[in-house]
Amino acid sequence: MVAIVLLALCVGAIVWSAGSTLGYDFHAYEGAARRLLDGDRLYDPAVDVAGGFAIYLYPPPFALAIVPLAAIGGQAAVWIWTGLLVAAFVAGVALLPVRPTVRWIVLLLGALDWPFLYSIKLGQVGPILFLLFAIGWRALDRPGHPCGPGGRVILGGSIGLGALVKVQPGLLIGWAVLTARWRVALVAVAVILAGAALATLITGTQPWLDYPALLGRVSSPITTPHNFTPGAIAWQAGASTDLAGLIQAVATIGALVAVVVAARAATAEASYLVAVVASQLISPLLWDHYAMLLLLPVAWLLERGHAWAIAVPLATSILLIGLAPAVVYPIAFAVCLLAPIVVGRRGGPADDLDATSGFHPAGAPA
Repeated sequence: MVAIVLLALCVGAIVWSAGSTLGYDFHAYEGAARRLLDGDRLYDPAVDVAGGFAIYLYPPPFALAIVPLAAIGGQAAVWIWTGLLVAAFVAGVALLPVRPTVRWIVLLLGALDWPFLYSIKLGQVGPILFLLFAIGWRALDRPGHPCGPGGRVILGGSIGLGALVKVQPGLLIGWAVLTARWRVALVAVAVILAGAALATLITGTQPWLDYPALLGRVSSPITTPHNFTPGAIAWQAGASTDLAGLIQAVATIGALVAVVVAARAATAEASYLVAVVASQLISPLLWDHYAMLLLLPVAWLLERGHAWAIAVPLATSILLIGLAPAVVYPIAFAVCLLAPIVVGRRGGPADDLDATSGFHPAGAPA
């Protein structure tokens, strides 16, 4: 009851306080979908910095998914989208393959988590990615409970859909290859190609030429305002551009190395969650609301008795807005990148828990 009431109160408060700024990012999605309806160019060639109002930075297929809401338009579309995001988060929590107690704790932490609440205010796609990653985790095979072809299709489909919403989840295709999940990788690629083909039939090839050029113009990991990459934090603290660039390069390479190490040395669940975290950490634009996805590895750690993991979302909670330094965000990502490797090493306690879990691959109690 506490989790439900607090979630309702905090989401309600953030929506009420947002006023006319509710759905800030959604207006970018809706604008792109409306340009499709009007036959205009999908991407603005004049855009040279991220973060501005109604700037669309997502793959062409995602704009197609927003067309029904663009047809509705106005504040009604904003409210529908906001409701869908809240529902996606709640559904994602309900699908987590952990004990019910842990799910309730995650829901409670979400109610206090500024990255999640900020995603709702902006109308950002974070809750949708949270749901897709939760679906993939639930379908993931575990020792002693190998998932069948249906599970691999679900996992691959969730990765492919995530990449169609945003580019970053495509990193999990590499994880699937590293862990010899060939069917998962093939399904993910097939979903991406199908979505891209459908978008091309409707929009033509011009968006696929404009999109890489746009990303190249706006994806500065160091100097982009309000960015929380390790390099940007160092630059904001007074480091030179060269030093900040070096820090960013090391962080990016380190995240990719962590994916490889986890694929070789950690359990399936641990390596999957490492790849999820890395997919966000390697992004040249790391907004604070991306950190809502850290609730996934936090849930995994809590399931294994590591209560200290609660400190991760609490460090970015509404309780510390204006008090916690910006460096908290890259630190939180680093903790959630490394902890699953340490806790989830093969042959360790987490491996035993995965093998004897009371959950089938679909997440239902045995």
